[in-house]
Amino acid sequence: MIIIKRYQIIYNEIKQDIKNEKYLPNTQLPSENKLAKEYSVSRETIRKVLDLLAENGYIQKQQGKCSIILDRKHFNLPISGLTSYSELNNTQKMHSTTEIVSLKKDIVHEKHRMYPFGNVNVWQLRRTRVINNEHVIFDKSYLNPEIITNLKEENISTSLYSYIENELKLPIDYAIKEITVENITEEDKKYLDFNENDHCIVVVRSQIFLKDTRLIEYSESRHRPDKFIFKEFARRKSII
Repeated sequence: MIIIKRYQIIYNEIKQDIKNEKYLPNTQLPSENKLAKEYSVSRETIRKVLDLLAENGYIQKQQGKCSIILDRKHFNLPISGLTSYSELNNTQKMHSTTEIVSLKKDIVHEKHRMYPFGNVNVWQLRRTRVINNEHVIFDKSYLNPEIITNLKEENISTSLYSYIENELKLPIDYAIKEITVENITEEDKKYLDFNENDHCIVVVRSQIFLKDTRLIEYSESRHRPDKFIFKEFARRKSII
C-alpha cells in the first residue's frame, strides 16, 4: 500500500492551481502562514511544499518574502524548419519584442568550428528577444560581407530575413544546424535574465544558405531552456 504524505497532497493541489491559473505567472503565492491555515497544517509542512514547488520550477522562493509564480509556458521551436523569429512570434503568439544590442562590421576573433568566414570583416548583429519583460534569447548573427555590402539598423528593425528576401531579393533556402547544451557564459549573463538556479543554456548554431547555395549567414542563437521546447516530427524509414 502506497502512503501519500500530507505535504505531497498539498503540493499536487497547489501545482494544479498554478496550471489552472488560479495563481497567475509573476504573481505572489499566499504566505506560509496563510497556506498553513488554509490547509490546516504546520508551517514546516508548507515549507516542504514550497521546496518541492521550487525544485520543479513552479515558484521562485524569496527570502523573507512570498514566493513568485514562475511562467512555465514553453514555446515550440522547430529543429529542421527554417523560420524567422518574427514569423514564429506571429504564429505562436509569443508577444515578443526584439532589441538590437549592436550592429558593426569587424573581424571575428573567437570562432566556433562552424564559423565559415575566416579572418575578414563581417557584419556582426547582436539582438535579444524579450518575452513578458524577460530577455530569454540572445542572437548573434554574422553576415557574408560579399553578399550584403551595406546594412543599417533601420533595415532590420522588423526582421532580418524579411529585409534579405524582400528588399535585397535574395531567396533564403536551407540551413545546417547544430544544437548543444552549454554552460552559461558571462556574455549570456550580461544580456539575458536567468533564474537563480540556472546553469545551462541551449545553443543553436546555424549556417544559412541561399537558393543558389551561397552561404549568407552564420548564427548563434542562445535560448534560456525553461522557455522553449525543440520539437521535430520523425518517421521511421525501412532499411529493407
